[in-house]
Formats: sequence, structure tokens, C-alpha cells
Amino acid sequence: MSDPAAFLTAFTRALATLGHYGEGHPASARAAESAYGRLRDLQAGAGRAEFTFLPGEVLFGRDLLPELEQWEWSGRLAAAGVERLEVTGPVEEDNFARFLSHVAGVLGLSTDPRAELWQSGASAIRIGRVRVGGVEPTPEPRAIATLAYTLKEERDAVSFLHQEVETGGQLPLLEAYGVVRSLSLAMHGGQAMMVPLLELKEFDQYTTTHSINVSVLTMALAEFLELGPATVRAFGLSGLLHDLGKVRIPREILTKPGRLTLEERRVIEAHPVDGARMLLEGTEPLDLAAAVAYEHHLCLDGRGYPRLHYPRSAQYASRLVHVCDVYDALRTRRPYRDAWTSGEALEYIRARSGSEFDPVIAAAFTEMMRTWDGRIAIQAA
Repeated sequence: MSDPAAFLTAFTRALATLGHYGEGHPASARAAESAYGRLRDLQAGAGRAEFTFLPGEVLFGRDLLPELEQWEWSGRLAAAGVERLEVTGPVEEDNFARFLSHVAGVLGLSTDPRAELWQSGASAIRIGRVRVGGVEPTPEPRAIATLAYTLKEERDAVSFLHQEVETGGQLPLLEAYGVVRSLSLAMHGGQAMMVPLLELKEFDQYTTTHSINVSVLTMALAEFLELGPATVRAFGLSGLLHDLGKVRIPREILTKPGRLTLEERRVIEAHPVDGARMLLEGTEPLDLAAAVAYEHHLCLDGRGYPRLHYPRSAQYASRLVHVCDVYDALRTRRPYRDAWTSGEALEYIRARSGSEFDPVIAAAFTEMMRTWDGRIAIQAA
């Protein structure tokens, strides 16, 4: 029976047993045999098996394994450079046993000299780091399992879900969740977290590109503020969908190079309400994402839109998305102005801290962008 979580549990139990008892001990042999049996069961049901280890969570392919959320071994493996485990074909039992010894050596659980001799020629099982875009992993003597990210699939998926909503269809939730998981995977593709952003080429792509960038920036900021993985993903989904109300605005208004008329301005300012309504009327109401869609243009001092009868502060997630939304909007070239530099956009946020932006969040975002400056990976849309 195919069960990826059961295989990983048996696999790490075998590693722990090997580290405790050493090579050749009957307990180590039994644990290795059990793990190999789980691998055979997994391959019988799924064929190719691909695992990715992120802080606090594990992906099988691109699907989250909820039963392994906050699993201790996920962080332990990732910290040792084992961010990816791939099994691409049949694995002989003796090769699997040598592979276990190798991984135990990588984790510092074993000093057996045979650990570096596990692979002879091409192997169907391998470990390594994930690669983001054109950023190459640090060369290592063992086989490296890599996964390239260009964000093309994510961009196409967001474009698809926008088209579905634009034509009156329901929001494809599975695609939305998948994009957020995929973006999270791209962010954690190396030894240090990356912030992969898209650079706009054609303004017609703005809503798609902007949605992805705001989702990435929001998840990065949530992690920088040390929020938990489930909260980070929920905030990322809210960032991805914050401008959903814009997908039904006529393109001639969205792309107009000159000043908007009063009526055109009313159409634009209706998008938070429209987006929140779409998210609440779906087959699976998204309360947090709807609140963020409604509130992401509200300012700390009560200004912004939609105009409230009783001014109040926006929710915490909305305040995070607001900062990320403004930053990416300023960094994007518009028909009526050039893109701002990162420094100019951060200065804008700093100057309006306490009035438009939550001062704690604004300060954290500025610190994050300056601290992680070398981790921003900008790719063409």
C-alpha cells in the first residue's frame, strides 16, 4: 500500500537505529529491512517518489503531507543539506542499505568509511539540495537531486485561475493552493531562503505577476516575523488572492496611461469588495483571504478604501499584505511612470510608517529586504 509518510517514518527510524547501534547490528539490519519494505510498497503504488524537506513540513511531489507537519526530521535533514530525496526507479536492497549508511554519515550519525561508497555508477535513489532558477547548488561529491524553478508553471496557473474567475467561473482552489505550496518550495530551495520574484515585461501581465510577488513577499515577511508554517501558507494564499476583484475590471481601465475619471476611479476602488465577495461565495469560503482582499487598501489611520462607516484597524494579515502590495506596486513600471528602485520604495514605506502602515510591520519589512538583499532572485515574467 502506497504511504509516503510511513516510508519516511521507517526510513528515519532506520537512520536513528543505525546511529545508535552501528553497522552490522541485528537491530540496524531489521530497521533497514523494514524501511526497504516500505519503499517497495511506496513504489508499487506511486512509481517515482520525490520528497522535499522544508522547515516544519514535507512535500511528496508537490503535495503537502499534513501528518508530518512540524516533523523533527524535516528540519534535521534540511539542515544537513538533504532537502530533496528522489527515487526514480527500482533500488536493490544492498544498494539501499549502503544508501542508508551514506545518509547517516551526512547527518553525523555514522563514521563508517563505507558510507561514501554507497553509489557505484548511476543510482535510482539520491539526495541533495534544491536549485532555484539559475542559482546553482554548491558542488558536492555525492549525487545531487535538483529541482529548477522559473516560476513559469506558477505564472500559468495564476493566469488560468484569473481567467476562470474573469469568465464567471468558480475560483479553482486546488490550483491556488498548489501555487502557494510551489512558491514555498521555491523559496526554500537552497541553504538560505530565497525570495523569487517576477519582473514584469508586459503590463497586461501585471495582475498575474503582482499576485505571485505579493504572495512570495508576504510569506517571506511572515517567516521573518517567525510565524508558523501553516500561518505562513495561509498568509501566502491571502497575498496571492488579494487582488482577485481586479480580474473583472475592463483592461482599458487597468492599463490606462493617463489620469482616471471619477467613474473609472470608482470601478477601481470597488475591487476589494468584489474580491471579498468572490472568495466568500466560493464552494469553500476563504474567510482570511476574503478579509485581506477587503482590507488590503485600508491605512492604519483610517484612510484608504473601501470607506468604512466606523473606521477600524485592518487584521494582522491584511497589514502584512498591504506593505508587500505597495512595495511591489512601486517597484513595477507603469504606463504612466517608471519603476521605483528598492531603496525608494522602502523609503516611501518608512516615511508613512505609523500613518499608512503598521510601524512594527513596516520596520520588519524594511529590515528583511535589507538583510536578505542578496537572496532576491528576480526572473523575467
